[in-house]
Amino acid sequence: MRIQVIVKPNSKKEKVEKIDETNFKIYVNDPPRENKANESVIKLLSEYFGVQRSKITILKGIKSKVKIIEIGK
Repeated sequence: MRIQVIVKPNSKKEKVEKIDETNFKIYVNDPPRENKANESVIKLLSEYFGVQRSKITILKGIKSKVKIIEIGK
């Protein structure tokens, strides 16, 4: 499954907000430096979808707030 996420770094609370079936907003505490925000995004999505972190891949947008992510089974 592929989803599009909009990442909001430096947020007070960490959460996943579903917009529709393939679009999500993800709020993370970490800053967008040294790949910390991306790691938090993967962690939150693995908890949200109940899959291992290794099954989640950022396909596009490593350095962008808008990312395309693939979630395997």
